[in-house]
Amino acid sequence: MKPSSKYILTIKCPDQAGIIHRVAGSLIEVGGNVLEQAQFTDEDSGVFCMRTKFESPEENLATVLAVVTAQVMSLGPELTLRHEADHRRAMIMVSKHDHCLLDLLYRFGNGELPIDIAVIVSNHEDCREIADRYQIPFVHLPVSPENKSLQEAQVLTLIDEHEIDVVVLARYMQVLSSDFCEKMSGRVINIHHSFLPGFKGARPYQRAHERGVKLIGATAHFVTGDLDEGPIIEQSVERVNHAHTAADLVEIGR
Repeated sequence: MKPSSKYILTIKCPDQAGIIHRVAGSLIEVGGNVLEQAQFTDEDSGVFCMRTKFESPEENLATVLAVVTAQVMSLGPELTLRHEADHRRAMIMVSKHDHCLLDLLYRFGNGELPIDIAVIVSNHEDCREIADRYQIPFVHLPVSPENKSLQEAQVLTLIDEHEIDVVVLARYMQVLSSDFCEKMSGRVINIHHSFLPGFKGARPYQRAHERGVKLIGATAHFVTGDLDEGPIIEQSVERVNHAHTAADLVEIGR
């Protein structure tokens, strides 16, 4: 019996009748068997989103993509298809604080994160030794108000050279320009050290302490041209109390 290949299919399109039926029909054409499926319609925007994991005896990605596209093209979808084993290629951007970077590298190293970290970019040299330890290329690109546009152009060049799918800002303490965010829309994720939408920007734990909050957290969100305003992906919180100092909140937040 011919072994099956596993695929991940994502579709985003205006909500309408028959979407799942069409996708199912295309998978039948390639002998597909659905293993996991999640779908959601945002009633405010009228947008339908679906992620399907399936297996098929057809090993050629282009063949499967052509069949699926032919079935759903009239829906006007944003569509992606990849082999499950083909991990997204990631660039990590970091400044001086290394705890987010180290956590990502640890999870990457033990196989917990299904990504390939292709390159680490920083505006400081502090994390080079960490990158060397994991044998991941490290690129130092200093940034200042005077060279910001040039530095971001260099980052975009690296993204093309390393065929990067997603950029992760792991305590990268720089605000990306609106032009950069527009070019990389939907492909940049920020790990922000506060429970957004509270305490955007710098020094969130110090400001949280001043306000006497009882819950602090961290937020992963997509990056847009508006600081810390992008769509939220995931959040985690920890309960604190009046006895915790601002330094305690920083430590807990790590």
